[in-house]
Amino acid sequence: MNAREIALKILLDIHVKGAYSNLSINKYLKGIENARDENLVREIVYGVIENLTYLDYMISKLSTRKIEKIEAKILEILRIGVYQMAFMDKIPHRAAVNESVNLAKKYGHKGLVGFTNGLLRNFSRKKEKIMEIDVKDKIDYLSIKYSHPKWMVKRWVKEFSYEFTENILKHNNSKAKLNIRVNTLKVTREELKNILINYGYKVLETRYAKDGLIVEDPIRITELEEFHKGYFTIQDESSMLVAQILSPRENSVVLDLCSAPGGKSTHMAQIMNNRGRIISCDIYDHKLDLVKENADRLGITIIETKKQDALELNEDFIEKMDYVLVDAPCSGLGIIRRRPEIKWNRKEKDIESLSNMQKIIINNAGKYLKPGGVMVYSTCTIEREENMEVVEYFLNNNKDFVLDEFKHDIRSNMNNEGTGYVQLFPHIHGTDGFFIARLVKENI
Repeated sequence: MNAREIALKILLDIHVKGAYSNLSINKYLKGIENARDENLVREIVYGVIENLTYLDYMISKLSTRKIEKIEAKILEILRIGVYQMAFMDKIPHRAAVNESVNLAKKYGHKGLVGFTNGLLRNFSRKKEKIMEIDVKDKIDYLSIKYSHPKWMVKRWVKEFSYEFTENILKHNNSKAKLNIRVNTLKVTREELKNILINYGYKVLETRYAKDGLIVEDPIRITELEEFHKGYFTIQDESSMLVAQILSPRENSVVLDLCSAPGGKSTHMAQIMNNRGRIISCDIYDHKLDLVKENADRLGITIIETKKQDALELNEDFIEKMDYVLVDAPCSGLGIIRRRPEIKWNRKEKDIESLSNMQKIIINNAGKYLKPGGVMVYSTCTIEREENMEVVEYFLNNNKDFVLDEFKHDIRSNMNNEGTGYVQLFPHIHGTDGFFIARLVKENI
């Protein structure tokens, strides 16, 4: 299979079977030796998912058939062809059309081949006109231009502002840089940075996270000997800040209630110099196996995994923990630039049900702390209903807890500095959208 056919297979996996983009890409890219082909597959797949509404809007201008009536394989082939001509300047239109027609010949009958050929050639001739967005409603315009569901755009405009929302949408469609967390139990940040530079990578230090590095064009970085030796793990800077803000002491007892795949648990172990005890919980055995695998690779020995539903109160945990981390299940609307299919899989009604679940989890978590203990509540979303409203609900129902001010140099432009929590935004901080609150259980 060539790169475009692989991209087609992945997109069908995602849009028809509901697969996660990262898992499907990894599955189909196994065995590809040409880095150029690998890059092309990723560019097409993520480009199509990110621009889905806009692509379908353009296709609908040219098609005699309604989008929902176009056979799934042919629709993905059309999206791939239009995406290349609309957004990939280095690919000649003729190549984009011919490759798409070849795919249509393989996956469709003669009539569909002619339909594909005619539509794409028509787009090539009328590109500028077809790319114009002819709608008057401002919400519709943002929804089409940046390919986000209308309910999401409307919600964010109401919560933030039109301009702020447009910046979020724009950055959600930008390419996120790879962040890695240095395993400081084995190597310093400066040492690993120099090692990677010597391999030919361009490497920068993260702005806020003390243990992070940004690697540009990180082709096959997980194949390096240093990865297998446990010198680093892949983790976004915003996610690194969770353990950094919790900052558990050596020889303390820490509970990570929603731990898989173990990024934050292993980071806390680093901060604790691999001394103490971390109980990492999840409801699925296969996810707990990921925690163990990550801990073993990084040389961490203080993590013990436990199958535990965070929604169920565990009597054995009550007032036994020095620290509790609640990295709650959430809508994931802060990580759209890494997992663009989230915006199509998530529904507005999900946010309320997630918020209700989060309230149960944080209430249980509060009971597990000793007096004087510290809890961090975090999510990878920018939704206030899942973030500050959950914390406010918890504080109103648990008078022995207070928000704990922590020192940081994160500027969010949302007037929340020095209040015990921070909201990160991709377009402001260059990180994933993340919420982190630090709470202390007072000695009463």
